Amino acid sequence: MQSRRSFGRLATFVVAGSIVLAGCSDSGSDGGLTSGGSEASDGDGHGDMEHPMDGGPAPEWMLPAEDPEYPVGAEVTLTADHMEGMEVATATISGAFDTTTYSVSFTPTDGGDPVTDHKWVVHEELENPGEASLAEGTAVTITADHMAGMEGAEATIDSVIEETVYMVDYESDGMMMTNHKWVVESEIEPA
Repeated sequence: MQSRRSFGRLATFVVAGSIVLAGCSDSGSDGGLTSGGSEASDGDGHGDMEHPMDGGPAPEWMLPAEDPEYPVGAEVTLTADHMEGMEVATATISGAFDTTTYSVSFTPTDGGDPVTDHKWVVHEELENPGEASLAEGTAVTITADHMAGMEGAEATIDSVIEETVYMVDYESDGMMMTNHKWVVESEIEPA
């Protein structure tokens, strides 16, 4: 009799645990990704690609800017429109770096639609780039994973920017984006 009660308790525990775990998972979840919300062909560089809500750290070999216009922790207003909800958003600077920044066009490695004028990829996110800066039209391989299908993609440099580049935290449509990569200094205004 004792073993039946033990088995019954164990079965109840397993079923209850399964229900709790099933409630915690969301098969429709995007794994913390958010959509850019615009067409890839419109030249905004992010298109319908999904971006992680947390962009993660900067490449470890990047050096922080010595005296950036907007230091880490500064509250700013974004003028960039890389993603829906970004333009005029209030943001907090989470990183500032002196490096060469590129806009690139590429076809995602996952078979997605071609992306044109993606803003931005830094020199340190290119495979064996050599000395900065690279010329417009240079073929490169991207090592960054800002969005699905980007890492390992063959790309062409569309433009080159030589100004401080920033990682920012900002809220868009109720979702907090942390360490969003990248916004260049000319796309930021004081808050």
